Amino acid sequence: MYKHVAPLVRREGMSHEEFLEHWQTQHAPIAREIEGVVRYEQVVPTDPGNAEFDGVAELSFEDLESLHDALGSPGSRDYDPERGKAREARRDVDDFLAVDERPRFIGEEVVQRDDVDGETDGLYKHSAFLVRQDGMSHEEFLDYWQNHHTPIAREIEGVVRYTTVLPTDPDAAEFDGVAELYFEDLEKLYDALGSEGSRDYDPEKGKAREARRDVDNFLAVDDRPRFIGRTHLIEGG
Repeated sequence: MYKHVAPLVRREGMSHEEFLEHWQTQHAPIAREIEGVVRYEQVVPTDPGNAEFDGVAELSFEDLESLHDALGSPGSRDYDPERGKAREARRDVDDFLAVDERPRFIGEEVVQRDDVDGETDGLYKHSAFLVRQDGMSHEEFLDYWQNHHTPIAREIEGVVRYTTVLPTDPDAAEFDGVAELYFEDLEKLYDALGSEGSRDYDPEKGKAREARRDVDNFLAVDDRPRFIGRTHLIEGG
């Protein structure tokens, strides 16, 4: 599965409540019908006052060509789809998003753990947009992340689903990868990964503590955004 992950930043002069209203009631009915979309997930911040973004939109496609046709390739913010719902959605984003200020990421999803059979609606989710440490190549980062860190992270207490998203075009990607950890309980998420804005959290025990210590071996922790929210699954057309 190929995913377009978009951390959203609202347009200047718009309140978070106005943003949510437009995103959920006006934009979502368009976006879920974009040609090729097989899964559309919105992630709404649990603590908007401390969140780094106003929301995260994730659109999944079976093949990369369909994704590029609908949403552009990495680095192509000025793409202009020629037809259908993709074109309508592209034009609508200008009504509520600061398009040039919000990052986006295109990658291939790898499911590392799934105790919920893909049923993510209503779960709490920690999305980490990963930036590698200075002096580490992207290939070295991937090797460490997938082969050393992932076996720890997928066993963090409370995690019911864990996916990693690897860039399809690393040279044009805004991040080195995205890690997505799902929990059924928000307090368990906070215990394991900290609350919004708490980059200096220190879990007391288990795999959560081991994972937190390990990120210092390969991530530029202060340079990578993260987002905590609740998922709303909206199926594609």
